[in-house]
Amino acid sequence: MGTTASQLGKDTLSEYQELTFLTKQEILLAHKRFSELLTKDEKDIPNIRISLERILTLPELKSNPFRKRICHVFSTSEHKDGSLTFEDFLDLLSAFSDSATMEIKSHYAFRIFDFDDDGTLDSDDLQKLVNCLTGETDETRLTPEEMRQLITNILEESDIDKDGTVNLSEFQHVISRSPDFVSSFKIVL
Repeated sequence: MGTTASQLGKDTLSEYQELTFLTKQEILLAHKRFSELLTKDEKDIPNIRISLERILTLPELKSNPFRKRICHVFSTSEHKDGSLTFEDFLDLLSAFSDSATMEIKSHYAFRIFDFDDDGTLDSDDLQKLVNCLTGETDETRLTPEEMRQLITNILEESDIDKDGTVNLSEFQHVISRSPDFVSSFKIVL
């Protein structure tokens, strides 16, 4: 499906529509926004990757506390550097679109929160998640005791099999009881 950034054919556009939760207009806007991040020389290179640093200049990601994790989860780079191709970018936008299912959204949220990529959310992952949400300044950071208590509470509520971690199915169970999750897990260009 590799296409150059300067053009998006009708067949490719149709294929992207079939493979994502995005409309034709959303795909075209995504293409425009992706192309704006390219230099003039890069626009005709098929399957060009945009660095993490450049992707993070997008206003929609700039303010998201999980911006780097989001890029790392959706990047297909063998270097694990968070760089994105246009198709990676579409996958990201598709998972965060209003049309994506609860199952898709919760799957990617779990992967984003699984900082060590081991398939579970353990106390280290939960601590990083809380720090991302609260900020890591002295004024906003929880005390060690507050953090310990919060993680204990999260695990008591979420860890159904009591193994000390939250797996994908346990995470999805918790998310299913959160009516705001689907509407808040989105990125709109």
